[in-house]
Amino acid sequence: MLKISVITVCYNSELFIKDAIESVLNQTYKNIEYIIIDGGSSDKTLDIVKSYGNRIHKFISEKDKGIYDAMNKGLKLATGDYVFILNSDDFYIRNNVIEEIIKQLTNNLTDCLYADLIYVKAENTEKHVRYWKSGNFLLNSFQKGWHPPHPTFIVKKSIYKKFGYFNIGYSLAADFELMLRFLEKEKISTQYYQVPIIKMRLGGASNKNLLNILKQNIECYRAFKNNELPVSIFYPLYRLLPKLKQYFKSK
Repeated sequence: MLKISVITVCYNSELFIKDAIESVLNQTYKNIEYIIIDGGSSDKTLDIVKSYGNRIHKFISEKDKGIYDAMNKGLKLATGDYVFILNSDDFYIRNNVIEEIIKQLTNNLTDCLYADLIYVKAENTEKHVRYWKSGNFLLNSFQKGWHPPHPTFIVKKSIYKKFGYFNIGYSLAADFELMLRFLEKEKISTQYYQVPIIKMRLGGASNKNLLNILKQNIECYRAFKNNELPVSIFYPLYRLLPKLKQYFKSK
């Protein structure tokens, strides 16, 4: 029976972290290790996490060097066969999501799997803003502006050990760089599960203003160069077009 580690990183996340936690603890699949890494919150986040007692299997609260450093801490603690990273503002859409994923992986034991994602309003998660339909991965898809939604990306723990963790030199696009490195450079095996499994609240750091969007695009472009992968100077435009289609689809 495959063991799944789920990692949630948080910092002053009192508003929504309960939704994330409940969506993990209510999963019908039982062989789940839940890890929460907190960056030293000063609000009620710690009280909320501690209220679940030993249902949270591993919990650390200490200062870190940012979200990707916190994710790396969780990855190094994880003992599952596969690892999911669930952001503190996000949640699994259904209580049987991980059971569904396990069935897919049991039928086709790939190195990783990804699915679709729905962006929702922060205060009204029934209000869908954008539907991220991932589509199938083919080599060189990233160069054309494609990439899977990171919150749906589940990866073998052994892949992290073999090919490395998040590069904290990227402040906004380390998740993009990691997926690019794993899929395009190292060519790990993958499969696409063609249903939405995560609801993601709007308001993440990478999209909160135009400056961050620009900075993220620059970091994504740098990720290609650092991994010695070809990329067009028009890449930021290629990256924008699929997103526009997702907004139209959600209407």
